Amino acid sequence: MELNDLLTALNAGETITGGSPLHEVMHRSSQRALRITAEINGSYHEPDEVRALLADLTGRQIDESVTLFPPFHTDFGQNITLGQRVFINSGCSFQDQGGITIGDDSLIGHNTVLATLNHGMEPDRRGDMHPAPIVIGRNVWIGSNVTVLPGITIGDDAVVAAAAVVTRDVPAGAVVVGSPAHVVRTLGD
Repeated sequence: MELNDLLTALNAGETITGGSPLHEVMHRSSQRALRITAEINGSYHEPDEVRALLADLTGRQIDESVTLFPPFHTDFGQNITLGQRVFINSGCSFQDQGGITIGDDSLIGHNTVLATLNHGMEPDRRGDMHPAPIVIGRNVWIGSNVTVLPGITIGDDAVVAAAAVVTRDVPAGAVVVGSPAHVVRTLGD
């Protein structure tokens, strides 16, 4: 089993059974991500150097308009897609095995957690992982200390208030607050 096999399974939403060959590939990939994030976080880098390290981490070209303020944490890194003019503030943690897509002009606040894996509920299946993607639309503002759970889509122009826990999809243009996050208004109202 190789990385492409793992990515195919993850992007199809297949359960990754604890101890399986795919699980082993995931662990090998995690070591690579930990090495690259240690480099990102270990000392000062010019913005172009940060983008180059982020491109190495994700295996994708990163637009010169993207800004990442370290420290940044991920235990995979190879299932992140960033649009143009994305800003990721310091202290963010992306668990991206299930896939994270962030649209153009989106702002990700300090200490945001994007989690794309759930574990099995049954005690004897706890090591199994169930991936589900997070999709963040265009021009989204996510405040500090937000947690977004697996399988969530946040619509274009939405605002997620600081410390919210997003457990269900956020409509385009909505402002959500709280835990669980709920709509308090729609922009333009």
